Amino acid sequence: MPVSEVNVSLSSQEPSGQPVQDVHVLRPLRIAIFGFGTVGSSVARILTESQPEGLKLTHVFNRGVARKRVDWAASDVVWSEDSEAVLTSDADVIVELVGGLDPAGVWIRRALAAGKSVVTANKKLIAFHGVELERLAAAHGGHLKYGAAVAGGIPVIPGLEQGLAGDRIDRIEGILNGTCNFILSKMEEGAEYATVLATAQARGYAEADPTEDVGGFDARAKLAILMRLALRVEVNPEEIVPRPITTISAVDFSYARDLGCTIRQVARAQRTDGTVAATVGPMLVDSRSPLAWSRGTENMVILSGHYGGDVVFSGHGAGGHPTAVAVVSDLLALAHGSRRVGLPSAKATVAAEFEVPHYIRFLVDDRPGIVSEITGALARERINIRAIVQKPGYPQHALPFVVTVEPCKSSALQRALEQMKLMDCLLEAPLDLQMLE
Repeated sequence: MPVSEVNVSLSSQEPSGQPVQDVHVLRPLRIAIFGFGTVGSSVARILTESQPEGLKLTHVFNRGVARKRVDWAASDVVWSEDSEAVLTSDADVIVELVGGLDPAGVWIRRALAAGKSVVTANKKLIAFHGVELERLAAAHGGHLKYGAAVAGGIPVIPGLEQGLAGDRIDRIEGILNGTCNFILSKMEEGAEYATVLATAQARGYAEADPTEDVGGFDARAKLAILMRLALRVEVNPEEIVPRPITTISAVDFSYARDLGCTIRQVARAQRTDGTVAATVGPMLVDSRSPLAWSRGTENMVILSGHYGGDVVFSGHGAGGHPTAVAVVSDLLALAHGSRRVGLPSAKATVAAEFEVPHYIRFLVDDRPGIVSEITGALARERINIRAIVQKPGYPQHALPFVVTVEPCKSSALQRALEQMKLMDCLLEAPLDLQMLE
């Protein structure tokens, strides 16, 4: 939905003496924001202060909107807690920043069915229903844009739709959750998980219930979106089984350093010979990898193209202002007539496995024969050991040590771990992390 055009005939003359031809006076797109939280208020601030050409903030919807009202917004902005009134108003574009499946999904469907365009940062809704919503927008003459749904202010989605549409992307690896990256990079410096989580919550990086972030569900939704745009496959996000970062402790960072690595929550997916593999969870990352350089709330995405090679997107993925920049960029694209590039995709099932090295950390009450039992369980699954590492200074009754193994299928390793769990010396279940090389 481009900026509305109004034809005005002028009677003045050019210096040549020829009459001026009809001039197009552009009416800005009228913007309604749903959700005036951190991101919504940042979007309004940009629209008010920068006054981007072709855009005008006209409505703000929020429950209990009186407490949200600000004095720096234009006096003619309509503040409302009646979603129906805003949806049926003269707004051209609905900016949905509430999040979640409902009622956001209801609002977006209503807006698209009415021929309005929608800009959203709602990764969960786009991950589960993006294809359906894009079809609804096309059927009614509107547009759906969601550049802010993955990696906040980093232009990964526009980069895929525009800059990389001509390549064939075979692999995605990325740090897609700023909260987890903040926690793990602080733990790398020596902090404890509980302390860093409390800091993240105090700074607004993590919710009171951080499960979506630390459990990997947020990154899973973003990965599913990237898989559709980059690998051209539509997957059910629930087929991607996330692993939490809550199992990581300080000793794991100590062992990781000895192995020339660090630990990050990584989302990865690849397509090989018609099969699709995807996973999200904490992984050992080589200290020379760009993924190891990402600190704090930064996000990073590495896309490996068949023709163009690796492309790295990096920057601040979280926070009100970076995400708002992506939202306003989508709005400007609409105002100036830019359309999304249609990237075809096909339904697929996440069925393949990654065949990679693994890090296995044990905590045992030491006794003779432990190593032979572990090597026996691995040998029965034809898994080769790469190294056994044991740091000094730990008590025998609570001894942590690490076994790394050569590349193997995760299913084979899981079978070996099930055998190991029967060992009477284990104080907790072994921790298994993929190693990115």
